Amino acid sequence: MTLTEMRQVLTERGIQLTRSLGQSFLHDRNQLQRIVSVAAVAPGDRVLEIGPGLGPLTEELLKRGARVLAVEKDSRLVEVLRDRFPSRPAPTSAGEEEAGFELILADALRWLEKVQRDWRGWKVVSNLPYSVASPILVDLALSLHPPDRMVVTLQREVGERLVAGPGGRDYGILSLLVSQRYAARLCFGIPRDCFFPAPDVDSVCVCLERRADEWLNEAERTVFGRVVKRAFSERRKKALKLLKHDWPAPPLDAAWRDLGLDEQVRAERIGLDHFVELAVRLARAETDPPRG
Repeated sequence: MTLTEMRQVLTERGIQLTRSLGQSFLHDRNQLQRIVSVAAVAPGDRVLEIGPGLGPLTEELLKRGARVLAVEKDSRLVEVLRDRFPSRPAPTSAGEEEAGFELILADALRWLEKVQRDWRGWKVVSNLPYSVASPILVDLALSLHPPDRMVVTLQREVGERLVAGPGGRDYGILSLLVSQRYAARLCFGIPRDCFFPAPDVDSVCVCLERRADEWLNEAERTVFGRVVKRAFSERRKKALKLLKHDWPAPPLDAAWRDLGLDEQVRAERIGLDHFVELAVRLARAETDPPRG
């Protein structure tokens, strides 16, 4: 879908885009094809697309033979999408997969929280609405069975937070909640004039590849989230002191000592591996009965 075609559809239907919904659509075909290539979309792949808008990325996904499940919040755009891509099943015939399209009218964040779907074997390929991109990624990353790969367009600032390591100003809760399950990399920047209307921020395509092994079980993952959020609740304070608001001193002091962590260290200096180990130890301390 070209920029001219986008303008035409919006004009004919009398649709005024709403910036509060993050309605800034990527129209540059080269950039769209790069996104689909990074995602390595192949015939029969199950793809979740959040915020398809007018469907330029949807079109590229279907051309590759993907089976697309799209979630769109704006009912006006849902009407456009239904006209452009009539819903069709994706059956298997003699073992051959066919492209398919299913469209859901819903607020994606609330929908994800409600459905609790098994996303194993799925890919997420989306130009995410920037206002809700972070919570959507966290929700998917922390789900019981998360997607295998997520390739998304984000505000550059959010992308840099996703790939940040300890010691940097961008390192924090988002980096850790996602990276305990995914390896993240910045793929390429996307110029503002590739969007309509042009956003006020720079954009980047990010690829999140699910790690082969699960480092934490479900209970430990819950503790991991609590640990990370508490440790970063006041960035200028010592992490150990902050964590003692929620956990007793003995298991924390023992973990700190065994991991060789400085008692003065702040959360921004603690690496992912240490946060993972802390979560494992504290989860165990919560379930083990006290001795003596």
